[in-house]
Amino acid sequence: MDFSFSEDLQAVGDLARQVLTDQVTQERLKEVEAGQVGVDRRTWAELAKTNLLGVALPEEVDGSGLGFLAACVLMYEVGRAVAPVPVLASVVMGSLAVVEWGTADQKQRLLPGAISGERILTAALVEDGTDAAHPATTATRIESDQDGGPGEWRLDGVKFCVPAGSLASDFLVPARTGEDTVGVFIVPAGSRGLGVVPELTTSRQPEARLELDGVVVGAADVLGAPSGGRPIVEWIEERATTAICAATAGICEQAVRMTAEYTKTREQFDRPIASFQAVGQRAADAYIDAEAIRLTAWQAAWRIDAGLPASAEVAVAKFWAADGGQRVVHAAQHLHGGIGVDRDYPLHRYFLWAKQLELMLGGATSQLRTLGALLAAEPVS
Repeated sequence: MDFSFSEDLQAVGDLARQVLTDQVTQERLKEVEAGQVGVDRRTWAELAKTNLLGVALPEEVDGSGLGFLAACVLMYEVGRAVAPVPVLASVVMGSLAVVEWGTADQKQRLLPGAISGERILTAALVEDGTDAAHPATTATRIESDQDGGPGEWRLDGVKFCVPAGSLASDFLVPARTGEDTVGVFIVPAGSRGLGVVPELTTSRQPEARLELDGVVVGAADVLGAPSGGRPIVEWIEERATTAICAATAGICEQAVRMTAEYTKTREQFDRPIASFQAVGQRAADAYIDAEAIRLTAWQAAWRIDAGLPASAEVAVAKFWAADGGQRVVHAAQHLHGGIGVDRDYPLHRYFLWAKQLELMLGGATSQLRTLGALLAAEPVS
């Protein structure tokens, strides 16, 4: 495995860092947080203008063709800047899934607007008491067309914690189509029977609860086959989880850097507190955790991008992001003292983001269960 980036990926990271550094200032973040939308539309437009929203998509849909690794590089920089932009939802969970599983018509309908930033896509994966690949939401075929072909579908159910749900123009909604089959359906915002209820989140990033009460979609709105949605859901979830790990790596890297700078200048007993052994040890532990998060995230992203099996690597990466990420931001808060919780100081956002991403699509315990199931399934040699 070679984790060094190509020149193209390095250029993506440099451009994303430049755009986000220029746009996502503390003053701008305060403006966004004081508003009702929760997204920095100016920065989102700038990401679209520089084609960063299409950097992971193939050239035939006017993307840059740099693949999933490029999306993770962008997510790393989003995390480093705690930029309130729906890259995870629209690029990773939405656009990439449409590229991989969508028809030519669906790609033409959805992707140009997603690349330009005018359309925000997302996926509704979370339900109460079940996992994404075994939804309780139902899809019932209600009629066939005159030629006997596939007709319309009625969707009923509730989804929670939908990223960018209150802003999205289109939702990818998994639903049961039979006793043991799942389909994924494209549901436009504003569909009759669709209720979108904004949810308040730890990080202030917009999410929503979807209430589907007799929402009707046509055959052209089925992503893949109506009975073949489970691999699609797993595909989306694996990539979304890895992108979350990349964002957490960026968050932790910046939190450690901020802590290093602060402890070098904050003095106690006429000495920088960085010279105290206890402070140095705590900061060193945070650095080691941050490196583990970064390396496991890139390992998972590299394997996915290379088309290799990555279930175990994704679970390992998410475990480190969830477990190690909390240690990093807690250490950063503690070493900053009282200023660490001052909302006029930027560190508090890194703590809030890390806390939300810790639990998103499964926390540390969930990942250990996944790893245990994978180990148990391996034949004894």
